[in-house]
Amino acid sequence: MKKSRGRTGRKRRRKHLKSFTDGVNCSHKLEYIKLQKWLKERGFEDTNLRPAEFWGTGRGLMATKALQAGDLVISLPEKCLLTTGTVLSSCLGGYIVKWKPPVSPLLALCTFLIAQKHLGEKSPWKPYLDVLPKTYTCPACLDHDVINVLPKPLKKKAQEQKMMIQELFRSSRAFFSSLQPLFAENTGTIFNYSALEWAWCTINTRTIYMKHPHRECFSLEPDVYALAPYLDLLNHSPNVQVKAAFNEQTRSYEIWTNSQCKKYQEVFICYGPHDNQRLLLEYGFVAMENPHSSVYVSADTLLKYFSPLDKQRKAKVAILKDHNFLENLTFGWDGPSWRLLTALKVLSLGADEFACWRRTLLGDVTSARNEQQALDTAAKICHFLIEETQHVLLQISQLKRDKENIKTHLALVEMLHSEDLKILQKSAEILCNLNLAT
Repeated sequence: MKKSRGRTGRKRRRKHLKSFTDGVNCSHKLEYIKLQKWLKERGFEDTNLRPAEFWGTGRGLMATKALQAGDLVISLPEKCLLTTGTVLSSCLGGYIVKWKPPVSPLLALCTFLIAQKHLGEKSPWKPYLDVLPKTYTCPACLDHDVINVLPKPLKKKAQEQKMMIQELFRSSRAFFSSLQPLFAENTGTIFNYSALEWAWCTINTRTIYMKHPHRECFSLEPDVYALAPYLDLLNHSPNVQVKAAFNEQTRSYEIWTNSQCKKYQEVFICYGPHDNQRLLLEYGFVAMENPHSSVYVSADTLLKYFSPLDKQRKAKVAILKDHNFLENLTFGWDGPSWRLLTALKVLSLGADEFACWRRTLLGDVTSARNEQQALDTAAKICHFLIEETQHVLLQISQLKRDKENIKTHLALVEMLHSEDLKILQKSAEILCNLNLAT
């Protein structure tokens, strides 16, 4: 008897460890039970997926059976989708139709989300609203100290994102006021800045692409959004391939996988071939070992390595500018990009080689000296960026000690820089090997 008890204990322990590496099933939680019931009433039947908590990605969906390439992952009926059509058929519809100048499809959806959230228990969308994140980690929501330690190109985009939401809020206040007859409280307190920021982030991070015909009551911005309850629990992986579209025959939004997934493992979809800066900007997360990630080299950094005494320097910079070779210069997992090396080759042309700049731009070898100088400069830039990244990582760990309240946001930016550091170290190794070979 004793023996068999020991074995089941071991078995249970193994099962517990297995669930930790695969994911912890959360379908028994009340919020998910209510969501499933709500979806079922709208015609959704699901046998493939279960909500679960995963160690690396947090909340996601787990496969209840092994999925093969070509399998249907999820099919969500049109009735479950939240679109501008949903908004127009609500009590907001009449106000939107009357309002001039017309509101954008994005603002219509934001307004609907804020209004439904305010309705609380009375909202027919409550089961969905209850599983939406309460806060987001898009750069627009980040503290000034966190934005300051972002990589330069992302910092600029983060500030633009913040300003865009502020402008949307400023330009929408009159429209929000027009909705006063629908509410007992003052619309100013319901449709405040943080409510709009939350709604904007919900749409920006979670909508699926679904083209709708243009309606006169909306501005000319494309109406391509749909919120997809339950389906939006699927997390992103750069290593999977899926086919996703609205099926006109079944009137459902469908996702088909081109990858395999084992039973009890997390089911991933791919949001697109985005690098980590784009993922953080648009979705508020960073993907580890992201094959699409790269580190950008600014024009200022590039030009620091070339003498201002070079008589043709001005002309070389003008050539690179005219042919769009001062942007999107990167280091990736496979070393310096072709664009970066080409820009370096043009800047390294000797006085006697300058006439060959057109051939250099096309990828021809001008001279062994030119090739070598471009590689040497690439290595110097790479080492400079490694030191700069290490310095920022030190800054972040100091901030994490001093500012407890923004620790989780800082950890996210720390992850972004750590991934950049890995890419730069890999590039430095590749350049070192290339130099040894030549």
